[in-house]
Amino acid sequence: MSQSNCGYKGCTQIGSHRHEEHQPEPAILSNILEHIGNTPLVRIDRIAKSEGLQCELLAKCEFFNAGGSVKDRIGRRMVEEAERDGSLKPGYTIIEPTSGNTGIGLALAAAVKGYRTIITLPERMSQEKVDVLKALGAEIVRTPTEAAWDAPESHIGVAKRLNAEIPNSVILDQYANPYNSVTHYDHTAEEIYRSCNGQIDMFVAGAGTGGTITGIARKLKALCPNVVIVGVDPHGSILAQPESLNTSTEGYKVEGIGHDFIPDVLERPLVDKWVKSADKESFIMARRLIREEGILCGGSSGTAVAAAIQAARELGPGK
Repeated sequence: MSQSNCGYKGCTQIGSHRHEEHQPEPAILSNILEHIGNTPLVRIDRIAKSEGLQCELLAKCEFFNAGGSVKDRIGRRMVEEAERDGSLKPGYTIIEPTSGNTGIGLALAAAVKGYRTIITLPERMSQEKVDVLKALGAEIVRTPTEAAWDAPESHIGVAKRLNAEIPNSVILDQYANPYNSVTHYDHTAEEIYRSCNGQIDMFVAGAGTGGTITGIARKLKALCPNVVIVGVDPHGSILAQPESLNTSTEGYKVEGIGHDFIPDVLERPLVDKWVKSADKESFIMARRLIREEGILCGGSSGTAVAAAIQAARELGPGK
């Protein structure tokens, strides 16, 4: 992979972000981290037809990544960039507040590279994620679900406290780390663009930290100026715009999307339209994806597809 000058997010300083040239996966992998990226696009035909869509509906199947989610991409990239800039050195400890999947991505990279990892995780997150994190050798600290993001007992607050207490520890900080979105700009968006031969009318994604939708949106808007970017945000979260969409104070159970603060990584002006999602429709769609399309996925995938069906009704044949 080669470095290129940075034009990302309006940067004028050459090299302020390191960019990579996208490459296909090697035939033989040096380690499992090379099995991150180059995931397939799959047609969602049965559900699309049953919903009366006239356009083609495609799903980017990120569970093909080594650790099972899109967050593997940023886990590897944030670790590698920290190694390059010297903030992460052999013998250091990685600490990260996460809803789970970023922690798995980081723990995967740490297992391969030999770092100690501590993950601070809200109590509402699934036992399955905890089991995977433990299997990868991560230490887990659970935090109260109801804690506000800036409270000292929140997963973010506890991570900061541990960082202050543990010598030679780093928080790679997915909420503010520019490589959260840059890796999607460099790779995920490029994969989508190439797979679709440059013909993309609409892109739909859920937002948590916002890195995925920000990086992909920025690249696709540069390559396909007419593309419509749709962000999905659960009721009870405040990421959507206009703010009038965020009146609900109910909690939500879908993991990995939504927040009670606006992460630095998320560039909301890149999103053309926001759709608010509900738990029930998200989980029902996730079950449909499993049973009707054979795609083994979780609630946030159901959220994205349900919102995509809603937004794509305006698209006709050939889209």
